[in-house]
Amino acid sequence: MRCCWRLSCFAGRTGRYFAKRDARVFELRQKWDALISGKIPHETWRKKPFDRRIVETMALDAFEASGAEESARLLKFLRQSGLIEKRIFEARRQTGWRRMRSLVALGRTRAPEGIPALAEALRDHDLEVRLAALRGLGRMACPEAGEEILAWVGEKGLSVPALPLQSALIQCCAERPQLLLPYVQHAEGPLREILGRVLGEVATPSLGLDLLQFVGDDLDELRAAAARALSHTKSGLAFDLLNELARDPIWFVRLRAIVSLGKLSDPRAIPSLLRGLMDSNRLVRLRAAEALVELDIRMAPIFEQVVETGDRYGLHAYLTALENADLRAKLEKELEVSTEIEEEVRDRLRKVLRTGTLLAEELAVSESLSGKAALLP
Repeated sequence: MRCCWRLSCFAGRTGRYFAKRDARVFELRQKWDALISGKIPHETWRKKPFDRRIVETMALDAFEASGAEESARLLKFLRQSGLIEKRIFEARRQTGWRRMRSLVALGRTRAPEGIPALAEALRDHDLEVRLAALRGLGRMACPEAGEEILAWVGEKGLSVPALPLQSALIQCCAERPQLLLPYVQHAEGPLREILGRVLGEVATPSLGLDLLQFVGDDLDELRAAAARALSHTKSGLAFDLLNELARDPIWFVRLRAIVSLGKLSDPRAIPSLLRGLMDSNRLVRLRAAEALVELDIRMAPIFEQVVETGDRYGLHAYLTALENADLRAKLEKELEVSTEIEEEVRDRLRKVLRTGTLLAEELAVSESLSGKAALLP
């Protein structure tokens, strides 16, 4: 009986609190623009903890969904009202769940002045506090926050789960991926794998020469990063390396190499792209087909080579890419007027294009090639 009475009292107090909060939120919402602009003095609500928490929550929620101009206005309000400085102070002085709450709020502001306090919390003995600080720095999404995270992992090693660390670094290093290079070179074990995975996500063509050292690396993610960065490097070396990476045993390395070969738009890549069209992985086949379709050369000879592979999955990938690029009519016209292809072959190609299936001759060729491949050592 006493337990039920206590639960009833607790429920009553909780209900009254939320009713009071809801009413106050409604009142503050009616004069929100005046609050943000400073027409209503900050002192009228800032010294009242109940009102201060409501105003901060409303401002941060609006900040998440606002555009650039409104975000700047809200950040100015958070600074002028002293809410950011208050959270920085609490993030440094408080402990436990109170510190976590302050770190989360500080991260949501995305204010650069909060980075040092968040970086200090990375070294807290409590895992939950470290994770709150890491997510806060990830929300900053700026190179300065990335430098703090990298300095911390370089000093302490992997002291948090892999996924939150990877997510935060991807957000912070996208603008300046070269920050990762010295840490990738010197890291070991699981940490190197995580940093390599991040580098593979954020690598840009500007890193092409720096990533050549990873073309033959044992870590799959680093080979994929090298393949991605070589996509705009117009050199014979880049072309040869991409051809090599297009034969990699790991599918996502082949995928990055095929995509980069497609971006080079070089007819010399046709043999590698045709091989990619017969890849065991569906995504590799689709990207190879897209690259073949986008080459600035006559399409009929390419289509003939696609059919000659005798690979029905490759043919379906090529026809899908053709439809997506709205180039089917162009290929049909080329097949009608082409003088490079014999009439009998053109008739067969038109039939394959119309039906979307390989004829008996191509299937026989495919089976023959498969049999020969099986006999090779």
